[in-house]
Amino acid sequence: MKTDELAELGQQLRVDSVRASAAAGSGHPTSSMSAADLMAVLLAHHLRYDFERPEHPANDRFVLSKGHASPLLYAAYKAAGAIEDGELVTFRKIGSRLEGHPTPRRLPWVETATGSLGQGLPVGVGIALAGKRLDRTGYRVWVLCGDSELAEGSVWEAAEHAGYENLDNLIAIVDVNRLGQRGPTRHGHDLDAYARRFQAFDWHTIEIDGHDVDAIDRAYGEALSTTGQPTVILARTLKGRGVAAVEDREGLHGKPLPEAEEAIAELGGPRDLRVRVSEPQAAAALRSLTTEVVRLPHYDLGDEVATRDAFGKALAALGTARGDVVALDGEVGDSTRTEEFAKAHPDRFFECYIAEQQLVATAVGMAARGWVPYASTFAAFLTRAHDFVRMASVSGSGLNLVGSHAGVAIGQDGPSQMGLEDLAMFRSVYGSTVLYPCDANQTARLVAAMAGLDGIRYLRTSRGKTPVIYGPDEEFPVGGSKTLRSSEEDRLTVVAAGATVPEALAAADRLAADGIRVRVIDLYSVKPVDAGTLHRAAEDTGCLLTVEDHHPEGGLGDAVAEAFGDGRPTPRLVRLAVRTMPGSAAPDEQLHAAGIDAVGITAAARLLVEEAVVR
Repeated sequence: MKTDELAELGQQLRVDSVRASAAAGSGHPTSSMSAADLMAVLLAHHLRYDFERPEHPANDRFVLSKGHASPLLYAAYKAAGAIEDGELVTFRKIGSRLEGHPTPRRLPWVETATGSLGQGLPVGVGIALAGKRLDRTGYRVWVLCGDSELAEGSVWEAAEHAGYENLDNLIAIVDVNRLGQRGPTRHGHDLDAYARRFQAFDWHTIEIDGHDVDAIDRAYGEALSTTGQPTVILARTLKGRGVAAVEDREGLHGKPLPEAEEAIAELGGPRDLRVRVSEPQAAAALRSLTTEVVRLPHYDLGDEVATRDAFGKALAALGTARGDVVALDGEVGDSTRTEEFAKAHPDRFFECYIAEQQLVATAVGMAARGWVPYASTFAAFLTRAHDFVRMASVSGSGLNLVGSHAGVAIGQDGPSQMGLEDLAMFRSVYGSTVLYPCDANQTARLVAAMAGLDGIRYLRTSRGKTPVIYGPDEEFPVGGSKTLRSSEEDRLTVVAAGATVPEALAAADRLAADGIRVRVIDLYSVKPVDAGTLHRAAEDTGCLLTVEDHHPEGGLGDAVAEAFGDGRPTPRLVRLAVRTMPGSAAPDEQLHAAGIDAVGITAAARLLVEEAVVR
């Protein structure tokens, strides 16, 4: 396209953004209008994408980090012929694919859900890293950011990681329109302020007038010719560009234009320009990876093995069997044991350092490219990345997240290192799976099973050694449980998981010596939960005692309670959990102080049995 045609395409994108928002009665047209010229030039001259084959391995990837500017994205889809005008004006209506913020659950051309600002660039880094080190098909990753979101710390985690990894296949475009939601941004139109920050992280920077289509075209060309560095294009733009009543004015964020028809006329009226987007050059399949039978490590009954150790060895074995498995770590691989994978498969191991948001974002980006990521750090530190996990769920992303050093059982390190909220956090995520193994063979089996699941999968591992109580051929279906002690004389049921299973078994043996039989259930699948087994236990024993190395809110006890939310009679439910703020102490002292060791379980069970006799 020539200069005047590119300018016309930019105007069409503005008009269609206004029209879509007006039809919806809501949306962000002014944020779309500022970036319209940037999108027009990208679409017409530089993006390589086959809209009929969004899965094409050599397609460029485009991420709209400023997801509220979705009218612009949908207007671009119309210009590319991916959607028709009739669908454009269904924006934000029930049943429409064109949601207020784009998601890949609805549209095949969307890489990742955006709308929680500061996430597009981190995920883009993950996609670019996959392209450079795994896919190697030559695609470029374009990320359109807003200037307001550059206040997010996650953006600078991404900037540093991209610079460190020399991601010259990554181009960030920053729409510096000066205005945020409630007024001016921190740096306004000071492009040099942003440039200095990106340059500090080893980015190539280009500053332009974001409404000069020729300057935009040259900037994109320069970015594509830059090697050894990611590029950021800092574009000075005006919010609401092209309509005098709203251009560069405060107080209009997130609102349809007040006089839409007049604005459309001022922009020159509707157009129906269509763009033939360049197709990618390569047409080969993304990769041909064989899958073999997983030869998991085996452990003998009675061995003492930490579940984190079993995780590391199982992950390495899984990586041998499956070439699509990748591992990421938050600079604690010697503790999480992902170092086992790093040694066995260094080409598929990614060190994300102490940047948990970028750790999860990188996993999201790689999952978007069809890889099967396992991302690991301490359970406590995954809370820092909760919003990225939440948005990954919105995307429908498939992630395996592993939190080690969970609970008070870690001992002397103290509460800052103890994951005591992680089960609640991951149980609350839509469509998630939450697993908490108690021994090495169980851990190995669950690590392998996670690779075949959908959605967000979380595995909780422990620091200290626990006895192996299951044989290597035991099966552990997700959504199941294991009944470890059972008799017709059971007076109550103890439900445990992970570190509390050995304690529950020891308590059951003590009670049995005194003639008190109790059932013991290993509820290794915390979500989905084995409701059937719990229902039978409630019917048989009338009382459930849950024991968890976690705060009482949202963990094992709540998972058990919710299993009776279908109208069934609710049994008596008593919960043992970590109810105080722990300090530093040995692991056995920590469990005892929390009342979740064998002594505490025994005492609670005796009290419940005595109360039952009195009644």
